[in-house]
Amino acid sequence: MSTATSSVVPRSMPSGQRNVVRSNDSASLWNCTLSPGWTLDEVQVLRQALMKFGVGNWMKIIESESLPGKTIAQMNLQTQRMLGQQSTAEFNGLHIDALRVGELNSLKQGKDIKRKNNCIVNTGGKLARDEVEQRRIKHREMFEVEEKVWKNIVLPRFDNPLVVLDRKRAELKALRAELEDVLAQLASAGDNDECAALTGTKRARE
Repeated sequence: MSTATSSVVPRSMPSGQRNVVRSNDSASLWNCTLSPGWTLDEVQVLRQALMKFGVGNWMKIIESESLPGKTIAQMNLQTQRMLGQQSTAEFNGLHIDALRVGELNSLKQGKDIKRKNNCIVNTGGKLARDEVEQRRIKHREMFEVEEKVWKNIVLPRFDNPLVVLDRKRAELKALRAELEDVLAQLASAGDNDECAALTGTKRARE
């Protein structure tokens, strides 16, 4: 099974003039680069998530908490880049290795192959539903990962930074309330010196 690389050598045009990295080229022209905001590790997690849940099952990926902060639009765009084509409907629900499909798409050439942002686009109008389904059946035969493999994929689980921040704020609020309670007890016990010292410490921390 192949993996993504961080090289800027273009893979969409294996031969010809375009197979040259020019000084004024943006790396985002090539399939081997990531969408803005995606690290190589995150792409590998998305790759595994697509195999586990199937292309298009974005809510399951979100619920897995393996890619915190990523939106459906961001995941869909990155999947297009990984597949090397804009249309994902023909892969919907399939447990595939998107990078494997992308490598094959990067090798396709010919007058009928049109690309936008280095992804193959359909220039013949919207595909009929039965044609999409025929392609989907073909893709399942060619690319679908065995069930015993994708069922056993374990995705990393990361804490959403916003959730962590809210939790820390709640903990801090509870500690402040506890400190206020201690200060109130000290004040009622008449230990004004200790209370003043703790209050000073509290103010310094704030």
